[in-house]
Amino acid sequence: MGKKRIIQKTEKELLEEREKIEAAVKKEPKTEVPVSGKVKEAKLYIVSSYNNTTITLTDLAGNVLAWTSAGAIGFKGTKKATPFAASKVAEAMAQTIKKLGIQKITALVKGIGSGRESAIRSLASRGFDIVSITDITPVPHNGCRPPKARRV
Repeated sequence: MGKKRIIQKTEKELLEEREKIEAAVKKEPKTEVPVSGKVKEAKLYIVSSYNNTTITLTDLAGNVLAWTSAGAIGFKGTKKATPFAASKVAEAMAQTIKKLGIQKITALVKGIGSGRESAIRSLASRGFDIVSITDITPVPHNGCRPPKARRV
């Protein structure tokens, strides 16, 4: 088998590698994440499936500010998919929105679960200025290719 060789880098190579790493770390992100209080408008993504309801709050650039779901609040099993759970998720998100000081909300709803409308109603009852409600549920347009004809 022979002896194993340990390759040792020179001091110059180590310095060059360190400079590359530091340059990569110093690069600024594409958009700045605003500090609380500076954000006035936000997008609210409500994803309602057969199993859960998730609400994500982002700024207009798409950076996530906060999120919550029925499972994160404490609902388990089939109770996560109920309209009651969705309204509780919306109430929890409403508290977060108030802490951040956001006034205008654009709601984007996705999915076919039972918690879609109850989440929006719960947010509207909290007194937020909902600018628009958009349905972004993906809709198939022609579907996938059908299977070959069965030969018997």
